[in-house]
Amino acid sequence: MPRLFVAIDLPEQVKPPLSRLASEVSGAKLVGTGELHLTLRFIGEVDEDTCSAIKTALSAVSFTRFPMSLLGVGHFPPYGHPRVLWVGVEHRYELLLLQKDVESALQQTGIPAEERRFSPHITLARLKDTPSAMVTRFEASHRDLYFPPFEVAEFILYSSVLTPHGAVHSKEAVYRYADAPPRPSPITATR
Repeated sequence: MPRLFVAIDLPEQVKPPLSRLASEVSGAKLVGTGELHLTLRFIGEVDEDTCSAIKTALSAVSFTRFPMSLLGVGHFPPYGHPRVLWVGVEHRYELLLLQKDVESALQQTGIPAEERRFSPHITLARLKDTPSAMVTRFEASHRDLYFPPFEVAEFILYSSVLTPHGAVHSKEAVYRYADAPPRPSPITATR
């Protein structure tokens, strides 16, 4: 059974500097350079019929191109011993809307609603025995991290296979933007 997730891939020129960044933290298990992405929704293992239904449902998601910037670093969980190092993503209405539409499409296939609030980030590394003080120093030295905007013009349904060396991701389907006018933001919408 495939193990699926929906994500936005990063431009190739952004991935190596992100990998180098995480290598500053000793003891961190780095995410492979080719595997860096922004998860819109983790799905998990599904049967082939559900996988097919997911592909069809996601093809109905319509969105317009939008810029995305990476900024700042942090860790999960926010309190207690750090387990994951991440780079933040600028909160944009278009990104939140795309994630909401992906979630809605998945629910139409019978996938249960995600219980956690969407927190856009790029996972850089997983931590086990890394001292909290080292993570604090890393975050302080990269607090102002900023990558210029890049265009998001597609999202991807990935399958993932766990190996002793980390997860290996494969593209199952790619969904491109539609040339439709953008939907108004609820902040600027008029009645």
